[in-house]
Amino acid sequence: MFLPNIHAERDTEALLQFIKENPFGILITGINSASHDFLQCTHVPFVLDVPEGENENPQLRAHIAKQNPQAKAMIEKLDGQPPGILSLDQDVLVVFNGRHDHYVTPKYYTETKPDTAKVVPTWNYSAVQVYGKLSLYYDSRTPEAGSFLAKQMHDLSEQCERGIMGFTGGERPPPWKVADAPEKYIELMKRNIVGIKIEISKVEGKVKMSQEMRPGDREGVVRGFAKLGGETGEAISALVKERGELKDRKKE
Repeated sequence: MFLPNIHAERDTEALLQFIKENPFGILITGINSASHDFLQCTHVPFVLDVPEGENENPQLRAHIAKQNPQAKAMIEKLDGQPPGILSLDQDVLVVFNGRHDHYVTPKYYTETKPDTAKVVPTWNYSAVQVYGKLSLYYDSRTPEAGSFLAKQMHDLSEQCERGIMGFTGGERPPPWKVADAPEKYIELMKRNIVGIKIEISKVEGKVKMSQEMRPGDREGVVRGFAKLGGETGEAISALVKERGELKDRKKE
């Protein structure tokens, strides 16, 4: 990721919180395979585990279809090994994008455009990249994979039902649970997926929200997106204002 200092987010807690708020990531691998493309990616929701111990790394968990070419390329590396947990030698990459991004017209630069006209369009966005070692739980009949997949399916459904849908019970509808589905059906589903665990070795992030611009230009972007309206317009207007103020405080 290209990380100019002005756009870099270096607070690890903030980066991990970004992942929790934007759990739908892109898993990217590079695997030599006789049958599948070297580069593969899968769009998949993740669960983030943050350990309490200082010496332990955060982990990402997910599951994908066993018929997914990316999973097939990993399983191909088994080469007759007995069932267990496959660990890839090379790091994998996971990309998480922020909820709101948008094209920025030079018309919003109300300070520089009238002054010199030396402005060009850009795109405002936020993203986090994670690097780490991947372990593949590929056979649900083994105790390790069966236990991992059961926990993964439960935790992911809880995360999405409660955190995204707001199904928390009480005055709200109760969340859907894996146990609501027939047990034999869930076992069939488990046989057709593989579990993924990634121990995070590096996490980096970027928030590009016009903070590099002159104050008058930033104010123009804030007003422009506020006028644009809608969820995205209002969100980016607020983010540009927030990041601009953060930049100004750092200069003091």
